Amino acid sequence: MIAKSIPSLLTVGNLFLGIIAIILVFNEKPEMAAVMVLIAMLLDGVDGRVARALNAQSEFGKELDSLSDVISFGVAPAFIMYVVAFQDLSPALAWIVTAIFPICGALRLARFNVITSNAGYFIGLPIPAAGGVLATLALFKDDIATSILLASSLVLSFLMVSTIRYPNFKKVGIPRSAVWVVPIIVVVSVVLGLLFEHQLSKILFVPLLLYALYGLKKNVDRRLPKRSRKRGKAQENADESVKSEKPA
Repeated sequence: MIAKSIPSLLTVGNLFLGIIAIILVFNEKPEMAAVMVLIAMLLDGVDGRVARALNAQSEFGKELDSLSDVISFGVAPAFIMYVVAFQDLSPALAWIVTAIFPICGALRLARFNVITSNAGYFIGLPIPAAGGVLATLALFKDDIATSILLASSLVLSFLMVSTIRYPNFKKVGIPRSAVWVVPIIVVVSVVLGLLFEHQLSKILFVPLLLYALYGLKKNVDRRLPKRSRKRGKAQENADESVKSEKPA
């Protein structure tokens, strides 16, 4: 019975860290708040794998996971960005942009829950990745113009509700015999986060950003051949019409 509860405990830990991140950023500790979001990402990444390894998957766990993700990767990153970068802007603009991000995240999760697909990709940028990018991007406030941060928040919101395909790494499971390693990984991550709160968040920003941009690149690559084929067919039709008009 205890083993069956482990995945839900990991999900609750994810939710707990999201709430702590919100508290930390309002106490002027944005770096630590971003670290909490990143550790919550780790818990979110292993709870499903642990559930499959222990054969403890359930609809309850699925719904709890989605509700936790809205807080940890939707509300928390949006508040981090708002407190760090948007407070000096027009209140209406700042509030709207801040609200759009978790709203799009909630829509993304709702769509994910009703679409049953075994494809090896996600439709739309997963909210943990979007939240991780936004939370760590806020730490570069002194180096990046506020207008770019605003635009980035809106772009990440759009990517979550888009139909762009992103790689799905959830198929990589954890053997039942290796489940005991998960608590060790979490503890080590927490320790590293506490020791290197200023460096860790900015370092992990790079792979998260690359993942977000990867989906855009793949989408462009997938559309370009279609356009090329259409142009090729149009050119062929034009050539045939020209030939048919020539006198015999």
